[in-house]
Amino acid sequence: MKYALRGVGGNDNHARLDLAYRMPDPWNMESPMERARFEATNGVIEQAFGRVGSVLEIGCGEGHQTQHLARLSDEQYGLDVSPAAIERARVRLPQAHFAAVDLFQQPWGEERHRFDLVTACEVLYYLSDPAATVARMRHLGRCGLVTFFAPACGRVGPHVEAIPGLQKTWIHHGGTAWLIGWWRDA
Repeated sequence: MKYALRGVGGNDNHARLDLAYRMPDPWNMESPMERARFEATNGVIEQAFGRVGSVLEIGCGEGHQTQHLARLSDEQYGLDVSPAAIERARVRLPQAHFAAVDLFQQPWGEERHRFDLVTACEVLYYLSDPAATVARMRHLGRCGLVTFFAPACGRVGPHVEAIPGLQKTWIHHGGTAWLIGWWRDA
């Protein structure tokens, strides 16, 4: 995993991210810590937005968090740059829609507010241009939500803080903290 992730942060290194998925569950998404993050994220979504019709998840990986998002949404769409991860996600949630592309190539329509909710959980710090990603999220979604772990606040925080109407809180598990931010554009 250390080899696969060498040079990945902040530079859109899709090949290295796909390399990580040579191992099943390379991010340990089955762990109690990640499950706690999923549940806390769902709690914020439920409180802020209620049930949503459609959710687009950026960086869906193998669909672990998508399973949790499915409890709060009628339709799930997931993107990941790793074809291997997308194949596993399709097995995990055959009723959902998945594509092995980045956000700027998603295949489900370009119209403004195409999705009820667009999420990017634990994703923004892997991208070279978080501001462009947030702008794209705001175009495609009536509402948006991001999470990122505390050490990424310096790099990612300013892009999220610039969102009009942003609300935020912290979620914790053990010694790990994530900032969660959400907004409505509609």
